[in-house]
Amino acid sequence: MTSLDSYRPLGRSGLRVSPLALGTMTFGWGADRDAAKAMFEAYVGRGGNFIDTANGYSGGTSERMVGAFARSRREELVIATKYSMPMRPGDPNSGGNSRKSMVRSLEDSLTRLQTDYVDLFYLHIWDGASPVEEILRAMDDLVRSGKVLYVAISDIPAWQVSRMQAIAELRGWAPLVALQIPYNLVERTVERDLIPMAEAMGLGVVPWSPLASGVLTGKYDRSDLSSPGGDRKSHAVHNGFLTPRGLDIAEVVTKVASELGTTPSRVALAWTLLNPAVSSSLIGARTLDQLEDNLGALDVELDQKQRARLEEASVVDLGFPHEALRRFGYTS
Repeated sequence: MTSLDSYRPLGRSGLRVSPLALGTMTFGWGADRDAAKAMFEAYVGRGGNFIDTANGYSGGTSERMVGAFARSRREELVIATKYSMPMRPGDPNSGGNSRKSMVRSLEDSLTRLQTDYVDLFYLHIWDGASPVEEILRAMDDLVRSGKVLYVAISDIPAWQVSRMQAIAELRGWAPLVALQIPYNLVERTVERDLIPMAEAMGLGVVPWSPLASGVLTGKYDRSDLSSPGGDRKSHAVHNGFLTPRGLDIAEVVTKVASELGTTPSRVALAWTLLNPAVSSSLIGARTLDQLEDNLGALDVELDQKQRARLEEASVVDLGFPHEALRRFGYTS
């Protein structure tokens, strides 16, 4: 059992964050201003300090809400935002990973957030084209300017991150301190390379969609595999979570939750926090009730048998060379 004010180090840095982060992608999309403010106040009121947003969330509305809500207590909070998403249709430089996109995006984010710095600045998604030296040097310049305190990365191949971290260390540039990736009982392929890489290279893992876009809450059943759905169901399908396998895993989560007298959401979230590489898991609630339910994950204790059942239901083949090395008695 833990609490939001049981702060953890973010990767190999001195920054301390809550074990559950408040994801604000829903602010302005699934949650109106009143609902968003109620969630923000509830989270911060319980000692939560890690707020996650991005320039592209609801066209900038999420950042504006976060800026308004956080203004009176800015120094108490760790505010993370991201760049990469295009913000002006037809302008090829309004998105991507280039220095121009990065600098312009940060300046716009600072305006929307009503602050003169962000604590954590992510590259949101790898564009596959921008030189890593350009990205790292631009990030270092922003850290030296004081407009960014720490830099991080999201949704990118493991080999690129390890390469970037090595370059940053060799050149004395600001290191990457966090890696944001999808991680949940349905999506465990990141255990092959991304998570062990992050742990070895000093990046704290911040899982997004720890509930697999709602699949692990138990709200979907077999009929949802073929029936049309709204935006949220489409999100679960798009991310590859709403599948027969995903529903099989959700059934096991539901059974474990029933044994514990708690909810599937709490069990699924609690499971992500068991991985020592995870610094903080993102919760993306749309209502105050959902937020309160998610925060209850901090009270869930899974015994060894329950953990084994969850992991057996969700196990993935680690592939080569990991499985081959294991057969020879080595670890990768």
